[in-house]
Amino acid sequence: MASEITRLKRIGWGVRAVFALGIAASLAGNVLHATDNVISQAISAWSPLALLLAVELISRIPGLRGKLSAVRFGATAVIAGIAAWVSYWHMVGVAIRYGEAGSSAYLLPFSVDGLIVVASISLVEVGARIRALTDNTMTAPAAAVSAVSEPAETVTDVPADPVVAVDEVAPAPVKKVPAKRVTPRPVSAAKVAKVAAKMPDAPVSQIAEKAGVSVSTARRHLAALRVTDASPTAPVAAETPTLAAA
Repeated sequence: MASEITRLKRIGWGVRAVFALGIAASLAGNVLHATDNVISQAISAWSPLALLLAVELISRIPGLRGKLSAVRFGATAVIAGIAAWVSYWHMVGVAIRYGEAGSSAYLLPFSVDGLIVVASISLVEVGARIRALTDNTMTAPAAAVSAVSEPAETVTDVPADPVVAVDEVAPAPVKKVPAKRVTPRPVSAAKVAKVAAKMPDAPVSQIAEKAGVSVSTARRHLAALRVTDASPTAPVAAETPTLAAA
């Protein structure tokens, strides 16, 4: 947008140069047509200068819509009409004085007045476009600032469910099964078992005597051997009538 404004300003200066050229031609014709005194030349030069100043004011100062703006444009149109009328006849007289004859002397002033009209309208249009772009450039940052100044809607963060890493999961407690306590056999049990293995058919009294233990101890150990020993060759002591006697 800034580049567009710069381009329009350059065009505006070009249009202003063309407008000044038309005013200079009209001014020269008016001065040449006047009598050879300063007051007459100043009066003849006034209408083109008034038109130049009016167009510059309109092109540079933005007008508001309404009656005042209409009055301003109407006054400018009146000034332009007076300047065109006066300069036209002055230029016709100058053209005839300096050798133009026939219709050329009456048509030549139209080229000057027409150039002034086109340049003045173009100058007003360029000024209006520059003001419009400048206003848009100024309102855009203001809108951005107002948008930033407005408080943003507060967003309450909803706490998410806690995520527990796999490595952080506590291992499940392992229930330790107590080891079965095995009570070692006494030495007498080993002796009884050894003797019973050598003498499977011997009575309890003989096994007790051979193992060097009492009969009751031998009988207890032999009973334990019958329960725990899974071997098919486990000794089974025979009960004899002598046990009862013992």
